This record gives sequence, C-alpha cells and structure tokens, in this order.
Amino acid sequence: MSQLIENLHWLPAPPLDLKERMQNLSDASDLRQIANYALDTNQLSKLAGKLKALRKNSVDLRPLAAFKLGVVSNATTKLFSPALMATGLRYGLDLDVVEAEFNQVAQEAFSEESSFIGKRIDAVLIAIDYHGLALTAIPGDEERARKSVADCVAYLKAVSEKISSKTNAPIILQNIVPPAESFLGSFDPFLPGTLSWLITHVNHEISQLASSNISILNVLGLASNLGLANWHDLTQWNVGKLPFSLKYASIYADHVCRILSVRRGKSKRCLILDLDNTVWGGIIGDDGVDGILIGNGDPTGEAHLQVQQIALELRNCGIVLAISSKNEDAIARLPFREHPDMLLREEHIAVFQANWSDKASNIRAIAQTLSLGLESIVFLDDNPAERLQVRKELPEVSVPELPSDPALFGRTLLAAGYFESVGFSAEDRQRAEMYQQNARRADLMSNASDMESYLASLAMVATFAPFDASSRARIAQLISKSNQFNLTTKRYSEIEIAQLEQDPQVTTFQIRLTDSLGDNGMISVLICRKQDKVWDIDTWLMSCRVLGRRLEEAVLLEIVKLAKVEGVDRLVARYIPTPRNIIVKDHYRKLGFTLLNAQADGTEIWQRDLNGFEYGVVPIAVR
Repeated sequence: MSQLIENLHWLPAPPLDLKERMQNLSDASDLRQIANYALDTNQLSKLAGKLKALRKNSVDLRPLAAFKLGVVSNATTKLFSPALMATGLRYGLDLDVVEAEFNQVAQEAFSEESSFIGKRIDAVLIAIDYHGLALTAIPGDEERARKSVADCVAYLKAVSEKISSKTNAPIILQNIVPPAESFLGSFDPFLPGTLSWLITHVNHEISQLASSNISILNVLGLASNLGLANWHDLTQWNVGKLPFSLKYASIYADHVCRILSVRRGKSKRCLILDLDNTVWGGIIGDDGVDGILIGNGDPTGEAHLQVQQIALELRNCGIVLAISSKNEDAIARLPFREHPDMLLREEHIAVFQANWSDKASNIRAIAQTLSLGLESIVFLDDNPAERLQVRKELPEVSVPELPSDPALFGRTLLAAGYFESVGFSAEDRQRAEMYQQNARRADLMSNASDMESYLASLAMVATFAPFDASSRARIAQLISKSNQFNLTTKRYSEIEIAQLEQDPQVTTFQIRLTDSLGDNGMISVLICRKQDKVWDIDTWLMSCRVLGRRLEEAVLLEIVKLAKVEGVDRLVARYIPTPRNIIVKDHYRKLGFTLLNAQADGTEIWQRDLNGFEYGVVPIAVR
C-alpha cells in the first residue's frame, strides 16, 4: 500500500528520455505532459524550475489556470513548495506559491502585517503540525486535557478566520499527524491527557470546522497509510524543521492540488468501466456467463467484485457510471441480467456502450450523451494498449495505470484521488441519477419527431429565487465548478456570496429546473449589478446538463421582467473567453444583444436595450 501511494503508481512511469524532454520544454502543453508522469521529489523540483523560467520569459501558459496559493506553517515549507508548483501542472494549474516566513503563523493571522496582503491569493494552506500546537501531555487529568483541546481548536479556528478575512480567500486546514511513539502502549490513546489522546480529540474538532470556506486536508490519513514512523523523519525535523520526510513531497503535493483543482471546478463526475478482466475475470464472449470469474470463493472473482463494490459506492456519492467495452451489446449485457453474483446491474449504468469501435470514440459519445466535458471522466481498463490509446487521443480523460493483480485495481483507483471533494450536498447524492435522467432525455430526443415536440414533452418548470443562506453552499459550489457554460468564470467564495446577498445594488438569481423525468436541481446562477438604469450581468453560468433546452431564453425573459420593475432600461454583459467556455461564445448574440466592444484579450462587451423588448414564448413554465 505505502509503495503504491508513495510512488504514485496510478501515473505512468517517467520515460527514458525524461531528462532530454525536460531540457526542451517550451510551453504549457509540454509542462503538463511531463507532470502527468509519476515524478519523484527531485524531478518535480526540476520541473518547477522550468515553469519559473518560462514565466520569467513571459511565455503564454494558457490554458493553464493561474492560481496563487498562500502557505503558512510552523515548519519549513521551502523544500516542498517546488513540488506543489510542479504538481499543479498535472491538474491544469499555473500554481504560484506565496510562502509566509518560517513559524510566523500567529503573526500572519493576528498582526497588521501579512505576506499575503495585496497578492490576490486564491487559497491559503495552513500547514500546522503537532509541534506548532500547545499540546502538553497531562496523563489522567481529563478536565485540563479537554481544556487544552478546546484551546488548540479555538486557536486553529481563529487563525483560519483571520487569514481568510485578510485575504478574502478560502482556507485549506491540515489535520494533525501524531508522533509514531507512544508511552503506554495500547492504552496510550485511551488515557485522557496523553499526546495521542489530545491529538485524536483535536482532529475530531478540526473535522467540525469544515465548511465551503474551510477544506480539511486529511494529512493524518495520508501519513497513516504511509506509516507514522516513515512520515516523521526525526533527523530532517531536527536539522531543517521539515514537517515530514522529504521523499513524500510528491504525494503530499498531490493531495493539496486535488483540493485546489476541485476549488477551480475541475472535479471528476463520471467513471467509465471496461468489462472483460476489469469488472469480471475472463472474456464474456468466449467464456459465457457461467465461465467468467466474479463473486466469492475465487480470489480473482473476489478482486473483480471489489471493483464493482467501489463503483457502486462511488455512484452513491454522485459519480455517474458508464460502460465502454469491445463486445457485442447483447452478450455484454448478459452478466448484468443473469449472473447471480453481479453487484452492478443495468439500472446502475447511465450509458452502456458495447461495440467494436475504439475506446476513445466511445468515451466521446458517452461524454456527449451525458453533457459532460472530457476532463470530468475517469476511464478504468485493465488493457495497457487501450489505456495508451485513450491517453493519446483524449489527454483530458484521467486513465489510471493498473497493476497486473486485479486485487489492486480498486485500491489504485481510489488512491489516485480522482473523486476528491470539498463538500457533499443532497444534490451531490442525487447527481448520478440526474445524469441517468439526462441519458434518458437523450433517448427521448432521438425518438422525437422534432425539437419542439421533444421540449414540450418534458413539461419543464423553472423556479427563480434570490440567493439565500440555505442555498449558499450549493451556489458557491456551482460557481467554483462551472467552466463551460460560464460567461466570465469569475469565482466567489461563500463569504463573498453572503456579502452579495446583502448588497442593495446587486440582484441575484438561483434557478432550479424540474421536468417529466425528474428534478435537475439548481442548474443556473446569475449575479447582476445595478448602475443607474443599467444592469451589468456580472456572472451567468449554467449546468451543461440542460444545454439545448432553451433555458437561457427563459432566464433572459425573467431578467428583463424584473429589470423593468427596477426601472432598468439596458442590460450590459461580458464574455471573457477561456479554453473551456468556447461553447458560450455566441451566447449573447443569440439572445439579441449587440456587440459594443471586442478587446485585445478576446473579452467582448455586449448590450441589450429593453425599450420595446418583445417577450417570446419558451417551452418552460416559470414560478
């Protein structure tokens, strides 16, 4: 387990010509290709040096997303900061690390000065280990022990809130890794006041601090998997105050960047599974339903059963499941229908692609059916040739390397952290079903005589409401994750959203959509700023799950109705292009806006005069 995690075995091994390729790096694409290999700490440091050199030479690093991470710690951070920068490339981030001075946590939080002021920080990592907390062992004194825990947690909370207030940025707060040593053996964790007891209770309270503004980095879980004695290198702490063994910088950086990626809206939403020798052992076309290996009583069958168990648990967490297999469709479906030990059934699968097309083509078709971007997809396949083909043709898709032993397939998939999350809502739980409803809508559309009759058959109802406290977390999540149908890709934290709710010059909309096939949940967010008789559309984003259903027209009609009530006679809006929002380039043109200005960076300013505005008819009821 520790070797799998430490060496990032889900990533391909570095090529033999890595050194030469490093020397010839010239753009963002080159950087990201190298970052997608399982690089060690030294190789990551060299890659970070190349990134800095390209920045210094003013090389355009798009489509990498610029991200500035503040880091504050009681320990030395300079030796793992390069690993953070290089690992960020793997997640599509041009990551700049702003480090506070060594062991200046309290000063950063509570003094007037700060290393982060004026730096436009996007997130702050608070990396405090047990050396940085006032935890003194007081075995057997439970009253003082509980007070010590409360004081430490109050300190961490205050530090987080003060730094977030200064930077207006979300916080990534580490939990605490205990030392490997214990004084009373097995009884040590159970005696109030021992260091292990104190840290256990501090970590429980830290978990309660999690919110849309504070993400908890589970360093304890990582260190436990690697081994506490391995994690804590006493020599490196004594010599250089390194918070953990430097050889783990690559996996630590990966865990940090997973959270940054989610906060930038780069989450995985779909797991596509191969069948033969992945979901079951054997080849269904040759071995038949009775001949494939699946289920208890056989080591290989149990290994593949675990893959199915993991897939189902991911589905319960909102991850949509799909199948891509080189097989005859009817034969591939037989185990799902007839094998008594199969956990996965057809009703769990949103899109079932079994044919003789190449895997890359099938994955494209699945993404289109589900209205998902390729970067939202993870593809699990035991065949190295298939994995290579998908990586080559669809570099946006995450394709884990798998070992030869199927018993490790599930562990490798989960260790890669593709499905990292910073929160979980009721809508997240229902997401898989929502995407399956989307697939059924696609089937319905293919059988409809025309688009108008299809949309009418959906009996859609849109509900409009202003931002409110109960929906704030979901609104923040949508704003952070939406990249394709997002006209400006501006990001707002939950704190900033709360401020918008109270601003009399700001009008907000949260929009939900239901239809005959189910509830789509909250699928659109708008923020409008009033300036005299003009509404400036600051933010307009929408879930791609509802593209092509004329919802944007219904939204415009509601905006205009409310704007006129407010005495507004003109709408102004912007389209700020990114590599991922090209699908909305003509959004305002299609809605009847006039282009006012096109700037050198591609930003377009649009306006719509509301005098004489004609209200059209859309196939969506509004309430």
